[in-house]
Amino acid sequence: MATAQQDTSLMANAIRALAMDAVQQANSGHPGAPMGMAEMAVALWGRHLKHNPADPHWADRDRFVLSNGHGSMLLYALLHLSGYELPMSELRRFRQLHSKTPGHPEVDVTPGVETTTGPLGQGLANAVGMALAEKLLAAEFNRPGHTVVDHHTYVFVGDGCLMEGISHEAIALASSWKLGKLVALYDDNGISIDGRVEPWYPDNAGLRFAAMGWQVIGPLDGHDIAAVDQALQQARGSAVLPTVIICKTHIGQGSPNRAGTAKAHGEPLGGDEIKLTRAALGWSYEPFVVPEAAYGGWDARPAGARAQADWQQRFAAYAQAHPEAAAELQRRMAGQLPSNFAQIAVDAITAAHTKAEAVATRKASQITLEAFTQALPEMLGGSADLTGSNLTNTSSTPPLRFDEQGAVVIGTAKAGASPGVIGTGKAGAFPTVSGTDAVGTVDRVQIGRHINYGVREFGMAAVMNGIALHGGYIPYGGTFLTFSDYSRNAIRMAALMKKRVIHVFTHDSIGLGEDGPTHQSVEHAASLRLVPNLDVWRPADTAETAVAWTMALGSTTRPSALLLTRQTQPYLPKAGLDEISKGAYVLAEPSEVGLKKKPQAVIIATGSEVMLALHAQAALAERKIAVRVVSMPSTTVFDRQSVAYKKAVLPAGVPRIAVEAGVTDGWWKYGCAAVIGIDTFGESAPASVLFKHFHITAQNVADTVRQVLRR
Repeated sequence: MATAQQDTSLMANAIRALAMDAVQQANSGHPGAPMGMAEMAVALWGRHLKHNPADPHWADRDRFVLSNGHGSMLLYALLHLSGYELPMSELRRFRQLHSKTPGHPEVDVTPGVETTTGPLGQGLANAVGMALAEKLLAAEFNRPGHTVVDHHTYVFVGDGCLMEGISHEAIALASSWKLGKLVALYDDNGISIDGRVEPWYPDNAGLRFAAMGWQVIGPLDGHDIAAVDQALQQARGSAVLPTVIICKTHIGQGSPNRAGTAKAHGEPLGGDEIKLTRAALGWSYEPFVVPEAAYGGWDARPAGARAQADWQQRFAAYAQAHPEAAAELQRRMAGQLPSNFAQIAVDAITAAHTKAEAVATRKASQITLEAFTQALPEMLGGSADLTGSNLTNTSSTPPLRFDEQGAVVIGTAKAGASPGVIGTGKAGAFPTVSGTDAVGTVDRVQIGRHINYGVREFGMAAVMNGIALHGGYIPYGGTFLTFSDYSRNAIRMAALMKKRVIHVFTHDSIGLGEDGPTHQSVEHAASLRLVPNLDVWRPADTAETAVAWTMALGSTTRPSALLLTRQTQPYLPKAGLDEISKGAYVLAEPSEVGLKKKPQAVIIATGSEVMLALHAQAALAERKIAVRVVSMPSTTVFDRQSVAYKKAVLPAGVPRIAVEAGVTDGWWKYGCAAVIGIDTFGESAPASVLFKHFHITAQNVADTVRQVLRR
């Protein structure tokens, strides 16, 4: 026992030493949290976490999230010590340009990092999404005698994570979904940057989690590895309730003068204090030197290789018994669309063009979703309590529900229904549907695929990030565009992480009418377009909406936002469909309104304002003024096109006039001579009245073109 205690102390102190050395060398960082959570990490990573450092992307690994991402050196130390491809040279380059050890953990930068964390609370919500994805995949793909999806999600959280409001949203959703394989370890050290948190953080965390339906373990001594180990064993035994383990710790543990103080939180310990800490810990090694005994205690490669080999053997047996399901699971975990997706998309776009329906683009979105959700079982939708307004549900995506035992409610196929259309059935059973669909002949277990997120826009967005990070599903979720402000930072994180997450934002302008300026999106389209790596679509009709969905589903390295109208939009007559995917295209030349002459001006419009541009073009034609109309459903996609294509759409030397029912600033970059928009907040009135009040009319567009040409 003495040897075991010595070994675990050596393992914990290796984390402390690496944390204080790296932060000191960088002269920047947060050493206190890693030093305080070292024993928690030994208990979890040393005794419970199922992972293989040789294959960070192994599908059935446990997921670990460091939600309090400022303590990034804890994770970097763990990855290095346990055998991931993260050499000591990278720890020495902590927080330096192009290193694999950035200031906060970043997915796809550092092997073994599951999500980008730093904005507090979002890592917890990501973990909820990961745990949900695991549970749904298990229900969908596991078969009697074949369990190939079976892993836990662990998340370390700090005081700051739980102070953020998103934690409330995430905790409630985890309980609603009965995520028994989700385990949170709360580093309850009582310290933040401003000092001891009692004056501004009076929460009883245990009572809060318990009230929300979690299993609560502790408070316990977070520096007692055996106690944390026992708590983890208890947590792993929960089949229904998510678990929080409250670990009382001392920030900066081991530092004689900084432990338990705000000084340990966000600044280096300093050379003198590090010497004192080394002496207090009995750590006689030079900076960035770790003894072989510590490496030996941490090395997870042998156990990881055995665990993955065992899983591969079981998966091989599964593939032999259920070859179609195995191939489907592999495809989806790889993030690949069905092989016939291109044809599915062509059919959906062509159908929209052929029918030429006059509907709101939110309805156009639902029409497109009917085709895509039936063909793509990985599409997992939802809405933040606005399903009837966002129209994110389809006949293939009934509500996701769980029984009292926490099992996913499994549906059975309705008689005569296409694969993917389900009714209700007994939970825990394994009814399947056999038939040919987009992915071939499959034996598919039917689960609900539309999530009622409740009024939790931020939580929904961050949970969707977690689902996308886990793999196996393409998440999409809806709310009003004005509420994108609530979820803004999670949208930004999806863009930063380059993950395919699709946001459906309806009621996209003053066109929603009487609800007034609190709900009318004026600055939101422009604001979202500023987010790097986010594709923003504001389609004008059913065909443009179908193209927007096609592009969003095919965009594997960036999220998308679809901005959709409440009000009905006519179908726009167009010669072809191919160029819509380029973000902007020539919708109507002067010849289409009877003028055989080159354009004297170009009107650029998006969404509900495109029809105004066409009406203005017709009115101007009566005065023999030739105008080209360009529909630009996605400025972000158009901006990535070749210079030649941009010039073909927006020819040099021809005045440009943009029109959009929103703020005008973003349009001047296209060299516009005038921009028609709204640089104030809206008003409460019927939509038709508002468009006239704000001069978003065909007449004003035509008058503006004439004024520009007179200059």
